[in-house]
Amino acid sequence: MNSATTLARAAPRIAVIGGGITGLAAAHRITELVPHAELALFEASSRLGGVLDTVELDGFLIERSADNFLTKSPHALELCRRLGIAEQLLSTDETRRRAFVVRAGRLVPIPAGFFLMSPRKLWPLLASPALSLAGKLRLLAEPLIPRLKPSPAGRGQGEGDADESVASFARRRLGRETFERLVQPLVAGIYTADPEKLSMAATMPEFLAQERAHGSLLRLRFPSLPREGAPSLRTARFSDQSPNTVSGARYALFVAPKHGMATLVNTLANRIPPSSIRLNALVTSITPQPDARWQLNFNTQHPASRIQHPASSFDALIVSLPSHAAAGLLQASAPELSAELAAIEYAGCAVVSLGFQRRQIAHPLDGFGFVVPQVERRRIIAASFASQKFPGRAPEDAVLIRVFIGGALQPELLDLPDDELRQLAIDELRGLLHITGEPLVMDIARWPRSMPQYHVGHLARVAHIEQLTTRHPTLALAGNAYHGVGIPQCIASAHAAAEDIASCFS
Repeated sequence: MNSATTLARAAPRIAVIGGGITGLAAAHRITELVPHAELALFEASSRLGGVLDTVELDGFLIERSADNFLTKSPHALELCRRLGIAEQLLSTDETRRRAFVVRAGRLVPIPAGFFLMSPRKLWPLLASPALSLAGKLRLLAEPLIPRLKPSPAGRGQGEGDADESVASFARRRLGRETFERLVQPLVAGIYTADPEKLSMAATMPEFLAQERAHGSLLRLRFPSLPREGAPSLRTARFSDQSPNTVSGARYALFVAPKHGMATLVNTLANRIPPSSIRLNALVTSITPQPDARWQLNFNTQHPASRIQHPASSFDALIVSLPSHAAAGLLQASAPELSAELAAIEYAGCAVVSLGFQRRQIAHPLDGFGFVVPQVERRRIIAASFASQKFPGRAPEDAVLIRVFIGGALQPELLDLPDDELRQLAIDELRGLLHITGEPLVMDIARWPRSMPQYHVGHLARVAHIEQLTTRHPTLALAGNAYHGVGIPQCIASAHAAAEDIASCFS
């Protein structure tokens, strides 16, 4: 690349491809870092936001994908502060901060303090019907299980440890029943993934670190539990040593804008010059030019397209598309990079939102939702009691429930017709929540190939992608395919990409 040509431009032309939350955050950051740039954001569809989509229907505020973000990672919260919308963020209802899991066709509470793979309180675990006595005893024996011995690192894994699947790690440390009844459904609720393929190093490195440092996931919180090689559990003391009473997820860290995730999308869009945003603009390929610029080629045949010319040149690009879409654009110009991007697999999901009168539902709904273990052989992944988490999601005396269908383990369900998806969701809820009658409102959102699957070896692949991308200093990749699937991680990725590109013009 001839970077001198690029650096010499007084007003560099910078393109962002993709108008989801990542692309919007990247474009906004460019306006902050390179305010004199000629910016263009290209979105192939007729709306911004990507999978983030808020709709209002007969008094129900329906999120068609993510309905909150976590504040543990600060990037989304800090962006909201800079945008002036932090005061609009709502916390979850603290009186209902727990979740359920399906066992034998009924909802039972996930043990208080149980988070993904780690119980923070022992008594709720011992008293819980979520596990059998044998399952509980095997879980309590976890400190006796030898840690996995270090093995030669896979490409890019680092720290002398080979990657391991979530299923392998959980069965090895916690036992088969805890994996099947708690870990698998909780992980599916986050990643819509197959835990037999999902990478521990890429998704839950904190548990790997606990095993390396302490030889156990439980001993750090319960020091009285025996160590590896101890003869029995007879001397262990099972007192509650943590005040944590939530279950299933860290609900105290969940926040959402009062008027839905569209607030974040619309506020970002309003901070980008309107002339910079091009909707219905489908980029078909990217070609590097001899003068160190990039040529974008467009499909100008779409009836709604406002792109007048089939090609345009830019000094720098941020590609904030799913990795398989980015791979298609780069196939001719960067075939090795394209192949690595294409190798990241994706899963899809359907979200069926149903509104009911509260009196139609016999269950007390004293939680935020439930997850469904695969061993239950049901046809839904999970359900969220959306109006129980945040106020303003349903009219008074009504309830909004979102049902998640498909994922990596049941991909065929995503292809069902709308009427079958609707009936499937109603039938599943009817038996579990004891619902009578028909819903007041219904909305279906389908998101095919929308959730990247961080399979074993993901960190190595991402490291290779980043190494290949450095060959193109004015090209940056951003999105949920690389370092995290949540909104904060998407924003962090966007800001990192924008800062890399801005450094070319400083």
